[in-house]
Amino acid sequence: MEAISVKNLSVAYENNLIIDNMNLSIPKGEISIIIGSNGCGKSTLLKTIARVIKPKSGDIFINDKNIKSQKEKHIATQVAFLPQGPVCPNGITVKELVTYGRFPHQKMIGGLNSHDKEIVEWAIEETGLKDFADRQVENLSGGQRQRAWIAMTLAQETDIIMLDEPTTYLDMSYQLEVLEVLERLNRKKNITVVIVLHELNNACRFASNIIGLKKGKVICEGIPKEVITKENLKEIYGIDVKLQLSEDGSYPICVDYELIRGQNEK
Repeated sequence: MEAISVKNLSVAYENNLIIDNMNLSIPKGEISIIIGSNGCGKSTLLKTIARVIKPKSGDIFINDKNIKSQKEKHIATQVAFLPQGPVCPNGITVKELVTYGRFPHQKMIGGLNSHDKEIVEWAIEETGLKDFADRQVENLSGGQRQRAWIAMTLAQETDIIMLDEPTTYLDMSYQLEVLEVLERLNRKKNITVVIVLHELNNACRFASNIIGLKKGKVICEGIPKEVITKENLKEIYGIDVKLQLSEDGSYPICVDYELIRGQNEK
């Protein structure tokens, strides 16, 4: 079953075509990770699904409904989107930040109701931030800060969350910390998770569905063990890789790679 379906989608910035007639299905209840080189359309795809960017042509369906026929606030109750490098005002506590996630569910008049407060508390606890709820966001570590943003995203109470490079600028331990939170949420709550990620080995480890893009087109899509191959990585990145399976044989690991001269220029 599809959580998100993209049909004949084209997206351009002025005359620069970024996504070219893309067709893509993102399965419900799985972790889908999008990989590809810089400028291939990864972030543009998420922004278009979230209606931050208007497409040139094509259609996007969320839970089988075309987003063209839905109001933005209604889409925000179905899909939560965490962009790359979000900025938090100084002085905001974790709890205050997470509360912003309830905005799509609130009425014009009135503050948080009892359900809103319960969801905020749940999101903080699920991301392991209960002891930091009253701490200012700027005083958190990198991993804790990113978990606070994820908690805000969870507070939207959607069954789909999309995150654009949530582990960028984090060291290896913080990257695992963030990805393990998302994996746990997917398993416990059956939340559909869509992530743009640069770290190939993390993508292979955490994805149940991996999507490889190049110049706005889908090069591969499926289980990492099946689609992360030397041929596909050569096409996506212009590199010659050495792959081996993880110790339990469940996913591929890139252990070494070399640039194929001239490949990236094609």
